[in-house]
Amino acid sequence: MTASRRRARTGRDETAAGPANTRTDPADAGGTGAPLAPGRLGPGDVLRVGAAGLRARPARVILSALGIAIGIATMIAVIGISASSREQLLRQLDRLGTNLLTVAPGQTMFGEDAKLPTGALAMVERIRPVRTAAATGGVEATVRRNNHIPESVTGGISVQAASTGLLTTLEGAAAKGAWLNAATAEQPAVVLGSVAAERLGLTRTGVQVWMGGRWFTVVGILGPMPLAPEIERSALVGFPAARELLGFDGYPTTIYERSSDAAVESVREVLPRTVNPENPEEVTVSRPSDALAAKAAAAGAFTGLLLGLGAVALLVGGVGVANTMVISVLERRKEIGLRRSLGATRGQVRLQFLSESLLLSALGGVAGSVLGALATTAYALWRDWPPVVPPWALGGAIAATLLIGTAAGIYPAMRAARLSPTVALATT
Repeated sequence: MTASRRRARTGRDETAAGPANTRTDPADAGGTGAPLAPGRLGPGDVLRVGAAGLRARPARVILSALGIAIGIATMIAVIGISASSREQLLRQLDRLGTNLLTVAPGQTMFGEDAKLPTGALAMVERIRPVRTAAATGGVEATVRRNNHIPESVTGGISVQAASTGLLTTLEGAAAKGAWLNAATAEQPAVVLGSVAAERLGLTRTGVQVWMGGRWFTVVGILGPMPLAPEIERSALVGFPAARELLGFDGYPTTIYERSSDAAVESVREVLPRTVNPENPEEVTVSRPSDALAAKAAAAGAFTGLLLGLGAVALLVGGVGVANTMVISVLERRKEIGLRRSLGATRGQVRLQFLSESLLLSALGGVAGSVLGALATTAYALWRDWPPVVPPWALGGAIAATLLIGTAAGIYPAMRAARLSPTVALATT
């Protein structure tokens, strides 16, 4: 055999052993001594190679992607449902207004319960920025469905005297019947809050209930009062009727006031001195809308805990992906050895398995995002909330899956790249 043939044969053998070997062949390189350069894989080639590896094991891929999908769906659903709840609360606040203030008696310097002056409502109405005001007063009486029910069975319903402007001030509405007017406020007529009517088992007006030793006619049933839930659990009669028929002492226990949004804080500062000039420290002023805002903040804090649970589920899914990729490397040792012997570099093998891990995680991430968005929408529509899925949550979910895929694929990819072609091909 001639020297040139031996050199040509030697060059072919070295090439078959893998282009990662940088030895040169003068005959093949035209006598220049230049190293043999491996072929390049474009992005499309990498995706095709990675997808081919996943298609070979569809059942295992689906199960591994399911772990990622569950974690992502949990996180998206938690964020989406929380955002929908907050949006509902914000819309409710916008609809009800944040300009409602309530005035109630506090305590005297001796620790006794204070009382608001009987003329407190008229004094509040004289404050210039005040648009409307109304008052209620606690009455020592019970309301029962009939006079055969023991007096101790109250059902948690309070009896209160109410001024005729209460419904306007609270921006409420009568679900059935009508609110008190100048005429019915002097008669044995009562308006029930929504919860009070439910506890009494009443669904219509015109019936009578037993209050303070006599019958009162139900002339109205109110709708929900989110900013004044105490009204929902009350039986309301007019101030004149409460004084004459129920022994009401005339002292208001709560005054509700609305002013312009810009004047809320200034009105809040002068209310104690206006209501009780002699003892302003015995007056407490609150803003009911703050309770709804605090509820939204509490919902956001609870969301953090649920997100932690979703992150744990996502971590478990990432471990499943890593396990799948490690097993894939062990099962495909001959394939890896064959690719290396045909010219694939270690970097290309690493890229192949890393792309498989990323595609597997991305598949689970997309599926989880869709499931989470659908779960959020279904739950929000069921609760009659506006469905809200923040775009940053979807973007963060995809980013999290890619991060998990990268972390889960690094070790299997490096392990596959370290395999020697001859050892991998010799493995039985």
